[in-house]
Amino acid sequence: MGIGIKATGVFFPPGIETAADLAVKTGIPEQVIIEKFGLVQKHVADDGLHVSDLAIAAGRQAIKGIDPLSIDVVIYFGSPHKDYYVWSSAPKIQHELGAKNAYAFEIMNVSSCFPIALKVAKDMIASDQSIQNILLVGGCKESQIIDYANPRSRFMFNFADGGTAALVTRDSSQSEILESAILTDGSFHDDVRTPAGGSKHFASHETVEKSLHYIDVKDPQSMKDRLDPVSIANFDHVIREALQRSGYTPQDIKLLLPLHTKRSMFKELLQSLELPEEKAVYLNHHGHMSSLDPCIGLHFAQERGLLNPGDIAVAVSAGTGYTWAATVVKWEGEKR
Repeated sequence: MGIGIKATGVFFPPGIETAADLAVKTGIPEQVIIEKFGLVQKHVADDGLHVSDLAIAAGRQAIKGIDPLSIDVVIYFGSPHKDYYVWSSAPKIQHELGAKNAYAFEIMNVSSCFPIALKVAKDMIASDQSIQNILLVGGCKESQIIDYANPRSRFMFNFADGGTAALVTRDSSQSEILESAILTDGSFHDDVRTPAGGSKHFASHETVEKSLHYIDVKDPQSMKDRLDPVSIANFDHVIREALQRSGYTPQDIKLLLPLHTKRSMFKELLQSLELPEEKAVYLNHHGHMSSLDPCIGLHFAQERGLLNPGDIAVAVSAGTGYTWAATVVKWEGEKR
């Protein structure tokens, strides 16, 4: 047995927005949202549920039947849009889960973070014999920062809400975390951001009146012109490199666990790897939840019996800024 994921958890708020609801909000036809955005519906949290609540609910599911005192580290890897500004959710999550023996911290790289978090957890356990169990936990309420009246943010209309968690342990009988590959192209650092709230444009009456507290794309056409030629190539690169480092090839992939993207990008990625759609989890009933998507995909794969002993899964994601990341997981669980 090696260092791997022992258990996962998910939580989704009860509120749902369908493609028809989004069509009313955006003016985009319902069938376009379904067929091109790849979104049938998504979960949306109300004012009573926040990022830490979503993460805690998922964390409880992941550690069900496990003594929380056996957790050595709690790492929050979710959305940077949290309950409060300049605030760490990790200590609250540690406290509410009863993981009193764990120290807690956060890593954040927007949507690319789950494959990175798997690498961090694996490397920490490998380098520190005192660590047995690390709980990776994330939440997302990014539906709240979308301005549907802003056409520049169109590609983010699939942003949704939820929570997920993965318990990484030294001796996992369920799976083994293998190798990772990460690529950053910092030339995209200025393309996507929430303009106000930071030190450059501190919150004021003016920033609120100008709707500067919603996520925005500075120049969509410029970003598209620069990103389209490299995006799929970079996805393909990190997947192939992570597989090569793990001793495998794309032909060995049993299941791809990608972030939710528009359907054309999803299909193009599969074509580049020569994978059929049934070898990927596509979250068309959940949308995009920052860094959570690949972890949620893994949870669904277990629930649906899509993985058997020896199967290779690849968690892959990308985050604005722009970073692409992939981590290979070898499944060791029971045969379905």
